[in-house]
Amino acid sequence: MIAALLQVSEESIRLWVNAVLLRGVECLKPNKGPVGRPPKLTKTQRKELDKLITEGPTKAGFSGACWRSPMIQTLIFERFGVSYSGHYISQLLKNMGFSYQKAKFEAAKKDAEKRQEWLQEKWPGILALARKKNAYILFGDEASFPQWGSLTYTWAKRGQQPVVETSGTRRGYKVFGLIDYFSGRFFCKGHDNGRLNSESYEAFLTEVLSNTRKHIILIQDGAKYHTSKAMRQFFEKKRTV
Repeated sequence: MIAALLQVSEESIRLWVNAVLLRGVECLKPNKGPVGRPPKLTKTQRKELDKLITEGPTKAGFSGACWRSPMIQTLIFERFGVSYSGHYISQLLKNMGFSYQKAKFEAAKKDAEKRQEWLQEKWPGILALARKKNAYILFGDEASFPQWGSLTYTWAKRGQQPVVETSGTRRGYKVFGLIDYFSGRFFCKGHDNGRLNSESYEAFLTEVLSNTRKHIILIQDGAKYHTSKAMRQFFEKKRTV
């Protein structure tokens, strides 16, 4: 009906609606010129789009860290003036060699040069020493499991947000863990009495030592309770030549 009233095609109406949703009503001012069927992306534009997507949403000016189809739809329209439907975006990306997959986290502060130095210089020495001593190489870390649960979607009457009772107490179950590089043997100890600290970490390591007669080479991160004065004294006391 609107297309017939304005004597334009239904496709023009769709493009105008998309333009308003993406850029606001300002884009419909007469000095912007008529909105017609936009051109398709050229090979050069596709190459630039490939680079923009690969570099990630943050560098392209978006707040999120993972791409969603509407974000890429907006990116294409704002950078190249081409309006694609949301349904076509996924097909376009597949044609360009992209796939929809789960991202992974990586610490932003990692130093690539130091990582290579560790892998090429320190790690071979650790392996050689472990084989010479018939020792475990134990990689350690801790995990915390919140006990208050999480909320998800549920059915409820419109306008009546469902309420789930909670005790108001936030408890968490924490676990120390060590895994051996060679055998995959796993050592762990639960901790539900307050925060992790040097005392609880030392108790865990003492328990591990009591369960094996093998030498241990421990790989740990720089958490404060790993490197405290008390832990340095503990390591020095347990150290063997």
